[in-house]
Amino acid sequence: MTVHRAPSALYVLATSSPPGLTALRPTRLARVAARSKDDAGAEPPAGSQDGSRPPYEQARDELIELVKRLEAGGLTLEESLQLWERGEQLAAICEDWLEGARARLATALARREDAGREPGAPF
Repeated sequence: MTVHRAPSALYVLATSSPPGLTALRPTRLARVAARSKDDAGAEPPAGSQDGSRPPYEQARDELIELVKRLEAGGLTLEESLQLWERGEQLAAICEDWLEGARARLATALARREDAGREPGAPF
């Protein structure tokens, strides 16, 4: 598979082995920025207890604005690279939050199963 960056830097052009078959795939920045506001994690990711990382909602909102600026274009190469680098940081922060939320849900479901409740029964 050959990967090319699209002009907006938010999608990659993936060329697979069958001749002539190409598709645009969203990059991590675009995927995280597009996630629903309902995906917020309740626990901060590891290493964020000291306030060094923004809350999920703040990181997500900043990432959404950053993606809009990149998509609008008109930036210099240096500005685009700086925004891209910040976007990668924000995407990693958002992914950490979401992983923490998934882990908490898995723990809650496991506790419920250990207590002998049916998996489909309410908490």
